[in-house]
Amino acid sequence: MSMLDALAPAIAGAMAHPGFWWLAVTLAAAGIVRGFTGFGSALIFVPVAGIFLPPVHVIAIIALVEIASIGALVPRAWAHADKGQVALLVLAALPTVPMGLWIMDLLDATIVRWIVAVFAGGTLLALVSGWHYSGRTTLWVVIAIGAVAGLLGGMTGLTGPVVVLFYLAGGRVAQTVRANTILFLGAMDVVIVANLMLRGFTDMSILWLAALLSVPYFVGMLAGQALFNPAQEALYRRAALTVIGFAVLAGLPIWQ
Repeated sequence: MSMLDALAPAIAGAMAHPGFWWLAVTLAAAGIVRGFTGFGSALIFVPVAGIFLPPVHVIAIIALVEIASIGALVPRAWAHADKGQVALLVLAALPTVPMGLWIMDLLDATIVRWIVAVFAGGTLLALVSGWHYSGRTTLWVVIAIGAVAGLLGGMTGLTGPVVVLFYLAGGRVAQTVRANTILFLGAMDVVIVANLMLRGFTDMSILWLAALLSVPYFVGMLAGQALFNPAQEALYRRAALTVIGFAVLAGLPIWQ
């Protein structure tokens, strides 16, 4: 028996998962947006995935899929990021990720979906309107932003919104915003998966589902990265916000 024959049942089982092709298409779009903006994949995937999966599986899949693709984005982002500030954000998030996962366990799945809709929709409105944090970037502000991002990431999988709005403050250039968010989100994916493993998460069907879904995400992300051009920042933002808007609307619990 070949290795492919041995893996075939697991692959077939993952592809038979309800909503598999919707999830694959959604992650392909999320990958393109992540590739040329550095963020937005969770804002696109999490609302749609909540239609087909319980919250813990949504969180596990988006984190695992992004970990599988870290190598495609991090090397280029490393040279342009403020690594000291990103490290501080990650350190602040470390204790709040398990708190977020604990809160997620206590909540009904529909409530989690509404929380996702509120935060994703609120982030979308803030980005469309141009609102962002405009206060001083002090040490305690950075720590607070990281802590809130970790809590929200553990509870819903939406690690990025708080940090993205923070990094849009102060007129930072698109390349720096993109690099910082790529490093932070990559680190947080590792932190979330580590916490899930410590909690005993070993659902092989979800691991296989994440492995298969990483393919369209990775391809989309490479395409998005190839498209990235700082001179076209406004165009990329409009395209990304449009896709995020459709995902938020599609994932509203009112449709079920």
